[in-house]
Amino acid sequence: MFSDNPDEHRFELRKGGVVAAYSQYNLLKGAVLFTHTEVLPQFEGQGLGSKLAKSALGDVRARGLKAIPVCTFMAGYIRKHAEYLDLVAEEHQRAFKL
Repeated sequence: MFSDNPDEHRFELRKGGVVAAYSQYNLLKGAVLFTHTEVLPQFEGQGLGSKLAKSALGDVRARGLKAIPVCTFMAGYIRKHAEYLDLVAEEHQRAFKL
């Protein structure tokens, strides 16, 4: 189950009631700055990182915000899924090789 945990400044993906993956962020004026994404070792190899990225970027879009993918995983996900490229401001796209 996907959720935003604003107290911890992270999006979370739970499996079996426990956090299986998370993406830390800083909420800025008009943007979400992604700083780190991690899948816990016991949950690796199940595609949870991609599910988390898709849900987090969908949440960013639904809020009408931009994404700043400082996190290499999030930048790589956007690189592979061009449908999210519009979430990254043009001036940031070059910096993250998007």
